[in-house]
Amino acid sequence: MKVVLPGGAGLVGQNLVARLRAKGYTDVVVIDKHGSNLAILKRSQPDVVVEFADVAKPGTWQQHFVGADVVVMLQAQIGGIDYQEFVDNNITSTERILEEVRKNPGARLIHISSSVVESVADDFYTNTKKDQEKMVLDSGIECPILRPTLMFGWFDRKHLGWLSRFMAKVPVFPVPGDGRFMRQPLYVGDFCNVIISCIENDIRTGVFNISGHEQVDYIDIIRQIKRATQAKAHIVKIPYGLFYALLWTWSLFDRNPPFTTQQLQALVARDEFEVIDWPGIFGVRSTPFAEAIDETFNDPVYSKIALEF
Repeated sequence: MKVVLPGGAGLVGQNLVARLRAKGYTDVVVIDKHGSNLAILKRSQPDVVVEFADVAKPGTWQQHFVGADVVVMLQAQIGGIDYQEFVDNNITSTERILEEVRKNPGARLIHISSSVVESVADDFYTNTKKDQEKMVLDSGIECPILRPTLMFGWFDRKHLGWLSRFMAKVPVFPVPGDGRFMRQPLYVGDFCNVIISCIENDIRTGVFNISGHEQVDYIDIIRQIKRATQAKAHIVKIPYGLFYALLWTWSLFDRNPPFTTQQLQALVARDEFEVIDWPGIFGVRSTPFAEAIDETFNDPVYSKIALEF
């Protein structure tokens, strides 16, 4: 079976490739425009075909869709302060991939959406992911649509991974307000198993909210990371306004900041996403949060590999 992964050098893609290879898949193609992370993937999975390309633009990457059995649409712009990057990576790229799937009707599509399509947040990521999902639904192409919540796991260069690296470097770790912002974190290993279940069980339709089964406050996530990594930083609560001002100032000096004011506003939006029985639907296990945190930061092989931001 030939599996094509546009945007496959990011968090989900790296984890998915590792699990596909462990299950014996031999024909996996990853297309991504992040050259450094493609190189990291190639070092850990040398038998995987990779192509450095921007799928928002025509190119030789399109030839990989010929003979594809499954296309898992992973490309996404999650963070940043440039709206056009969100349009390019969430909208334009999707238009081009859908065109290639239409040209190759033997290819099944799996679309990776996001829980933010049901969020009250109003930001670049949320708005373009809503537009992207509507585009897929309106395309007439049958496919399962998976909406994960905030994910963490091996290769996490942004969310919890960045927080852990920051915590290891500083004596004081700031938390906005009281830190009691409920999250539903999803272990990316579980999510990859859901994707593999879609592939192996030929699931072709349905919209599925794949939320973490445990509700965990942001400050408790930070405490679990500290425990698992044995970091020495002191966790200190600071006023929300000051935290916002610090992030805004950071963005003046960093074009691609790890955490933006828009993401802070999304953090405190207090969204609660539907929890369905995805373990039962897809026949996979929901890993307990504390266990998943330990696997994330203490795996002897993959926890040591850091992607570039």
